This record gives sequence, structure tokens and C-alpha cells, in this order.
Amino acid sequence: MKTPSLLLGAGLLFWGWQTGHLVEGALMAAVLEGAKLVKARWDFTDQDFRRIWTFCALLLFAAALFAFTSTGGPGDFRGFFQNPNPGTGREASNASARTVASLIRWLPMIFFLFLAAQAYSSREGIPPETISVIMRLRWQRARKFGQPLPVARSVNVSYPYFVLCLFAASFHSGDDETFYWGLCPLLAWALWPHRSRRFRVAIWAGTLAMAMVLGYAGQRGVGYLYRLVGNYSAQWFIPAVGSSGDPMQSKTSLGQIGLLKGSSKIVIRLEPRDGNRAPALLREASYRTWKGQTWYSDINLDKFDSVYEETNHTTWPLIPGKTNSAAVNLACYLRRGSALLPLPAGSGQLENLSAYLLQKSGMGAVLAQGPELVVFDALYGPGPTIDSPADRVPDTYVPPKETNALDQVIAELQLKQQSRSEVLHSLNAFFQDPNKFHYRTWQGPDKFKIPTETPLGRFLLRTRSGHCEYFATATVLLLRELGIPARYAVGYSVHEASGRKYVVRQRDAHAWCLVWDETRRTWQDFDTTPASWVAAEAGRASWMQSLADGWSRLVFELVKFRWGQTHLRQYLLWGITPVLALLLYQIIFRSRRRRHQPKPGEAGSRADWPGLDSEFYRVERKLTERGALRQPGEPLSTWLLRASTDPALADLSSRLRELLALHYRYRFDPLGLNQADRETLRLMADGCLVSIK
Repeated sequence: MKTPSLLLGAGLLFWGWQTGHLVEGALMAAVLEGAKLVKARWDFTDQDFRRIWTFCALLLFAAALFAFTSTGGPGDFRGFFQNPNPGTGREASNASARTVASLIRWLPMIFFLFLAAQAYSSREGIPPETISVIMRLRWQRARKFGQPLPVARSVNVSYPYFVLCLFAASFHSGDDETFYWGLCPLLAWALWPHRSRRFRVAIWAGTLAMAMVLGYAGQRGVGYLYRLVGNYSAQWFIPAVGSSGDPMQSKTSLGQIGLLKGSSKIVIRLEPRDGNRAPALLREASYRTWKGQTWYSDINLDKFDSVYEETNHTTWPLIPGKTNSAAVNLACYLRRGSALLPLPAGSGQLENLSAYLLQKSGMGAVLAQGPELVVFDALYGPGPTIDSPADRVPDTYVPPKETNALDQVIAELQLKQQSRSEVLHSLNAFFQDPNKFHYRTWQGPDKFKIPTETPLGRFLLRTRSGHCEYFATATVLLLRELGIPARYAVGYSVHEASGRKYVVRQRDAHAWCLVWDETRRTWQDFDTTPASWVAAEAGRASWMQSLADGWSRLVFELVKFRWGQTHLRQYLLWGITPVLALLLYQIIFRSRRRRHQPKPGEAGSRADWPGLDSEFYRVERKLTERGALRQPGEPLSTWLLRASTDPALADLSSRLRELLALHYRYRFDPLGLNQADRETLRLMADGCLVSIK
């Protein structure tokens, strides 16, 4: 069925208005509606239509590829073959919804060529086997075995395309009420030619108005449901790995009984750049205050300030003007679209980082919001850091209940008589001595518990075995007791090579000490945990770790592709381009079947396509001249039944129906008419023309 005149143009303008593609919508509307003014037509074959359909399908694939590998959710086709612009969004949780919405908005443009081919074709519709693979296979099978071809009439896709335009317009970013009340008149316009003649216009209009009111209420309810579902994170399908660090506090396991478990999941992948060595530690955050077995940040320094990217949207200067001597490429997950970045000490600039928002705090934490996976280069080196300078009061404070055990260790090592460098050397040797301290993730019950003794005191004076949190906490408080500013840091240790790259697992989560260097006015890493902890953690690996690593690698590559962190998208798009160009060339230049639509009264040229020279068309024109006008989109059978109700044509009613049946066979039956039936069609038409006054 054909759409009413100008309806498709109005639908495209409405789509363009709602989706921000008004110029594109106006151009497409002019092309489609201009087909009624242009007499030139192309005799597209079935193969031509299949090529056009394949072209549109490949274009849809390319658009989906572009959309779903864009980190921020694309907006239009501009920059189609470029890296996605990460500055287009500010919330990672909205990226997936934005991607789907953008792709749906593009659908009228993607399938426009298919409808334009129908509008400028000499046919009235599209061969159904062009779209239906099943019907195409049936036709091929029939030709192969010499069987009669299945009967299939051409399909006019004007109404489906009109519905596609309205569906694409529904994914708008404007006012819902404006969209709805613009949609209603378009639907009324489309339904008007197909209204039932058994009911009065008033009844039809009232029923439609009631449906619109009920639809408005339903649309409001769907909008509410959409917002409700949108509150849930779209990251349910993301690997459960990545940072879970809290920049405000770090709860330790000091004093807890049992085994401290660590997962073998890979959370970070890194590769040193330009022959540099991999950094030993990647810090996420640091803390100042020790209270109740928990380290807390400082209320004055845990405020995050925004880091502003440079004009390329992927370079983020943490310390403007700093000279960085080393670089490392890092790949890490942002759970729920927001996480602390694990960075080497002295990081001054981040490059190729597709983040939406980046913030830093005076405690050395860098918080990123963006896609679930970020791959970037961290430039670092000695010199200034983003950490605030040492403050003598908070950075040397020791809880009174810990001083007894600390003073005993200080006296044992005679640290008060030593310089700063000597203190650091003595403490490192003290904790690294295997005859004194042992790394252990298991903590058993204390059979000889002393009421006034803290878990840290028990570790320093009696058990002398524990995990990194024990050693880091003890080191920080010992230095503070000696008046040396120190802080507690958390992050990851880097030690497991994988070719030229490194992998970091969840069990590599680590804690260490930051000690203030007054001479250089900067903080330096000071890790006193026994080196045996690496072997101890590796010894707990499962025998299935290699399989888990293979799966982790596969997931990593898929997520990397999903969020545009690879150039594979560009390669695929450029690979599709010549295929699209070849199809377009074949469609435009190789068919070479351009023809002109005959003027009224011309004969001969209508015979180029089976059925177009049917004498029934002469009867149709004769009845039209008598006042039996055919409505737009009205089937011939319905129109002929209405026309034959004229009392003057009562005797011709049965003959006209027989004539129409022969015409349908001649026009649409692949087998056509034999010579006798063809002659019958001509004679019956001539007889009807003589009888019609």
C-alpha cells in the first residue's frame, strides 16, 4: 500500500526535528516527494534491489560497529572513521543507553536508499524475496528443479519506512509531550485513507481521539518505567574486577582471625614504554589517621579537585609543567564507571586516557569516571607529586595506646640516636630479617591475650608475623614516633611478567609506607614487607590459573573492543568502505536501464515490464473519468467493488470482477497468461469499454 501524498516527507521532517537531523530530514523528504514530479524512472532488476538491500545492511553493520565501540556514545556520523571523542559524555552508566539511542536515530538514513530505489523505480513495490531469505531460497529451489515459481506480489515499503521514522523519532532528547502531540496528527493522516466506510467520520475521529488520550497516559507510564530502569547500572554485564578502593578510608585486617584470601583475577595490565623498567608499585590512595584498625584520610585533603583535559580530550596534566622521564601503558577497569586509578609514584601527566571526568586530591588519589575499561599512558618521574606537603601535626600523630610497643622497638634498635637515612635502613633490615619477622596471611587466635595489648603491639612484640597491612602500619607509626612524617599507602605491587608486559592480580593488592623527604620536599615509597610475600602469594595460585588467565584475556579483548580502546574498529570500517563503494557502483552504473515514464495515452513502452500493458488500465481510466475516483492506497478490488455499485454498471459487475482476476494473473503471477487467456483479457476489456457510457 502506498502512503498518502506528502506523508513520508512530513514523517522525515518530524524525525529530523525530534532527533536534531532536520537538515538531513529535509533533504531526504525532498528526494522522496520529488519522485512525484520527476518522470525519470529506473528499471531495477531483482538483483539490483538485492544489492541495494545488502548495501543498507552493511551500512547498518558499520553504524552499529561505530556506535558500540564508541566510549562516550556517539551522536552522529561526523568523524565516522575517527577515534571516538570521550568528551561527549559525563556519566559512564549512560553510555550504553546513549549508544542504542543513537543507532536507532540513524535508521531512517541507513535505509533511505532502499526506499528511494522504490520511489524512482518503474515498479510499484519491492520484490519480497529481496528482503526474505526464506522466500529467496524457495525461488532458487523452484528454479533448480523446474517447478512453478511461488506466487509473490511486490511489496510497497512506504508504510514500514514511515513507521521506522516515527520509531527513530521516539528516541529524541527533547520534550516527550511535544513528540507525542506531533506524533498524533501524523498517525491520523496515515490512517485516514484506510478508515472503515461503515462508520461516520465523527465516530472514527472520536475513537481515534480516545485512543490518543489513552496512549498519552500509557506513554507517561512507559516514561516513568524507563527512568526507573535507568537508575540501575548498565554495568551488570561487566567483569567483576577492578579497583574498589575508598579514598576516604582503608579498613585493615589487623587483629582478625583466619586466612586473608586473595583472588587470582587479573585487574591491571601494563607495559613499560621506551625500554623503561616497570614501576614496582602502583598507588591508588594514601591515608593519615590511624584509628580503630582503620586508616582514614584527612578531612582537609580528601576533597577532590577537577583535572582539566587538553584540547585533544585525552591528555590530562596532573602536574602542569613537570618533566617526566619514564612512561608506562596501563589498562585497568573502572567498576560502575568510576574508580581510583593505580598510578606510579610521581605521575605528572596521563595521555590517551578516554575519561569523562578526572579529579585529584591532596592525598595523592586520582579518581576517574569513564568507560568500564581505560587504556592510557602514565608519564612519571622524580620530583613534585600531587600529594600535599607534610604537616607536622597530623603526619606525625601516634595514638597513645600504640606508643608502648613502638617505644620498645625503638629502644631495641636504638633508633633515636640515628639519622633519618640510618633509621630507614635499620627499619628495613629489621622487618626483612627472616629470623625476626615472617610474612603470613593466616592469623590464629591469641592463647596468651594481654588486655592492654593492641593487634599492632602483639605483632611487633610477640607474633612478628603478618601481612603487608601489619608491616606498613607498623612502619608508619614507628617513623612518626621518631618525628618523621609518614603516611599509609595502598595500591598494587608489580612483579609478574607476561612477555614484555606485566599483569597485576587482585592478590597483588599491597600496602606500604610513604615517608617525607624534607630535602627534596616530596614523598617517597618505603616498603618494609618481607620480599617473601610475593612467593607466598604465588604459591596459593590454583592449578586452573592458566585457564582463568586465558578467559581473562578473551574478556579483556572483548571489553577493549567494546569501549573503543583498539584500532580494530577503524580497520573494519575501512574494510567495509570498498565493499559499499562497489555495491553503489553496481547499483548506479551497471544497471544502465534508465527510462522515461510514458505520458498519458502513450502505448508500447508499458510492455517493458510484464502486466504494465494490460488493457485493464484503460478500463480503470474510463471508470475514473465517470467519477469513480480511486483513493490513495486503495486496493483495486475494493475500488472496483465500490465503482460497480453505480446502477449503470450493474450488468457489468461480474464481467469486471473476471477482468480484474485476469489482470492480477497477468500482472503478478510469475507464470503469466497463456496466449488464449491473454486474448480473453483484451477482448473482455474492449467489451467493457464499449458497455461503459
